[in-house]
Amino acid sequence: MDDAQRLQYLQAMGIDVWVPRDAVAEQPPVAQQQPDVPGAAPAEQQPEDVEAVQQAWRQLEQEVAGCQLCPLAETRTQTVFGTGNRNADWMLIGEAPGQSEDQQGKPFVGKAGLLLTEMLRALGLSREEVFIANILKCRPPNNRDPRAEEVAACQPYLQRQIALIRPKIILAVGRIAAQQLLKTDTPLGRLRGTVHYLDKIPVVVVYHPAYLLRSPLEKRKAWNDLQMADRLYRELQD
Repeated sequence: MDDAQRLQYLQAMGIDVWVPRDAVAEQPPVAQQQPDVPGAAPAEQQPEDVEAVQQAWRQLEQEVAGCQLCPLAETRTQTVFGTGNRNADWMLIGEAPGQSEDQQGKPFVGKAGLLLTEMLRALGLSREEVFIANILKCRPPNNRDPRAEEVAACQPYLQRQIALIRPKIILAVGRIAAQQLLKTDTPLGRLRGTVHYLDKIPVVVVYHPAYLLRSPLEKRKAWNDLQMADRLYRELQD
């Protein structure tokens, strides 16, 4: 991506001035913790393995679509399984579907979804190149925070998605997604700027685009977090 195109995407995010990476001040440090981070590409799958994975995806989709494990099944319009590349290196995980997502059956649509798309484009990524999912597959009424029993009911679905995709890096989008993934009550402000790990997969915490729409002055911090994630991903490829 050339500088002019990157500037266009950053301006769409509400960041007026783009500073080249080597000149960005106060870059968030990458954590020095170095567990066995998966960086090597998996062995080429045999045809029978590919079919088995495809069958696993079909079965998982059917289970999610018909899920009755918690009361949210009674209030949803439809489940929101997740969209994108099922062989993606990048996986984005948000909190739960909102009203638009519940109606369309896709994660991160509406104004927040448009901003998320621009955030990805600023990294040179498209929504088709990543996989986007949520902690919950059903919308909580009135967009309230997920309850513990709802998260517990949905957790195996997300775990199976992660296992099937085998992403190189995960972006935890927003406070609730980050806290649920990392099993912590640490505030988002203290979670961002550091690399965490989920089953040896590096996790970078970023602001939710809906929050950035309400607090546009935080978009510079969001861009720094995305740059940190991009640097980490590129290091994994070396």
